[in-house]
Amino acid sequence: MKRKKFCALILAAGKGTRMKSDLAKVLHVLNGEPLLHYCLAAAERSGAEKIVAVIGHQADMVRELFSGSGCIFVEQKPQLGTGHAVLQAKDILVDYDGLTVILCGDVPLLKPATIKSLVDNHLASNATVSVLTTIPPPPHAYGRIVKDDKGNILKIVEHKDATQDEKKIGEINTGIYCVDTKYLFSALQKVTNDNKQHEYYLTDIVEIACREGQKVKAFIASDYIEVMGINTVEELARAEQYLLA
Repeated sequence: MKRKKFCALILAAGKGTRMKSDLAKVLHVLNGEPLLHYCLAAAERSGAEKIVAVIGHQADMVRELFSGSGCIFVEQKPQLGTGHAVLQAKDILVDYDGLTVILCGDVPLLKPATIKSLVDNHLASNATVSVLTTIPPPPHAYGRIVKDDKGNILKIVEHKDATQDEKKIGEINTGIYCVDTKYLFSALQKVTNDNKQHEYYLTDIVEIACREGQKVKAFIASDYIEVMGINTVEELARAEQYLLA
């Protein structure tokens, strides 16, 4: 098995409009700690050599609150999508010869063991890109994982762009990835904003990798609650119940 070195890149720039508050999404408090605290702790405990967080909304407040964390902060302004967010870390990570695990600052319940398993599976399957997936109960509006008959991922289709058949797929994208670092930044150079939102989507690297004959694999998280993002006050309350259970 190849080296197991990896760094963590946390996407934490969002405003979180659905939280109905001016506070940056990752600063919302869950059981006494900001959401970003949980993500940083999981990255550290899983063995990440370096942790970089892409921040945007209320960046100064986030920096100040986590100044002693050892995390490297980069800013995304303006915010032009998840692919654009990852590119903000290019100067810091482009020469890193390990893997990059991309995490979401609003997924506080993710366990270090799940991050480790994602990395282990990535190495064992010789993948270039691995996507952490899960199967939540329907109905939902998450991006669907489209696979070939060998179980390789062909593409990720956003719910709003999915056909009726694609909407029947149970397996969804959690927004968490493990990617060969050099490949990550070379693929991101090829991502365009040719979509309804005019944003650069990180999910596009999956199709780019497939087109280039690279192997893209899924690792399914068995507990869908552990990998769910917090988008509303109700979801924050549910996460609190899960932590206290």
